[in-house]
Amino acid sequence: MLPDPKTAVRFHPLLAGDADLDRVLSLTSREPVWRLPADRYRAEAAERQYRPEWTWIAQDGEGRVLARALWWGQGDSTHPLALDCLTAADEVPADDRAALAAGLLDAAHAAFREAGAPQPPLYNLMQLPRDWRQDPAHAAAVAWRQESARRAGLTVEVERLQYAWTPEAGVPDAPQRLVFAPEPDDDAFLAAMLRVAEGSLDANTRENENAHGALATAREALAFYRDRPGLREWWRLAYTQDGALVGLAIPSATPYHRNVGYLGVVPELRGRGYVGEILAAITRQHAADGADRITATTDLGNRPMAAAFDRAGYRNTEVRLIFSAPAGSR
Repeated sequence: MLPDPKTAVRFHPLLAGDADLDRVLSLTSREPVWRLPADRYRAEAAERQYRPEWTWIAQDGEGRVLARALWWGQGDSTHPLALDCLTAADEVPADDRAALAAGLLDAAHAAFREAGAPQPPLYNLMQLPRDWRQDPAHAAAVAWRQESARRAGLTVEVERLQYAWTPEAGVPDAPQRLVFAPEPDDDAFLAAMLRVAEGSLDANTRENENAHGALATAREALAFYRDRPGLREWWRLAYTQDGALVGLAIPSATPYHRNVGYLGVVPELRGRGYVGEILAAITRQHAADGADRITATTDLGNRPMAAAFDRAGYRNTEVRLIFSAPAGSR
């Protein structure tokens, strides 16, 4: 067993230029979950997407690195946006990993809060297979990470399906029933977001609306997509041929690929296949710009959206578990 981590283990970030970075990045783990490769860390650190103050380790009195937590943000982010990689060394006993990692997350969250972060960053446990619960090695690796996240206050858990479109899937047919119009007025998009959020199956939307109200949630979503790498001029409102609002399309991008972004249909027109036409319009727009990969995501429980991705030739590439603090917490 490890000594009591509260007394014998030190939790701290790397210092700029830390000579121990090689040792930290070479931490070994035989668990089947995804780990950030050292070369990717270095490449994205050069773009300030990983930073020494966002790279935290648990170190024992003998200088051994027992665990590491790597937070990610955009190059211009003031605070980290997500925990990308949480790893414990092979020599750490399985029964000790949750407590050790929770202590590491608690220490980092306190530092982020002191630096002005509004709430703890979410934890993005990536690249799980669809049947991860049926595989004992995957299930065990997920279990201690779930427990550590909960102990550190990340008590809201959502399972999400990641999708990707590539040109081999073929470009979907152009929508026949809808008219897509640019709209420079953000207030018009805000109003459309309020409509399509009614009865949403998206867990994050429901939680934020319960905590802050529908208007604040829509404003947050609008600001989020304004801040993404995608361009504002890509956005469209979708109408029927006679001018009735059907929904909206906000094609977006990540630092790595084009992204579906945000789409939705107003409640009274759901169930008529319009979501597939909006998705087709977004896909066609990105494909016309030469995108060789378009990523997308939806909650496991949002079956209509998952079915739309399947019909449009998007392939389910992974499952992600997203752990976050309750809306409004610090």
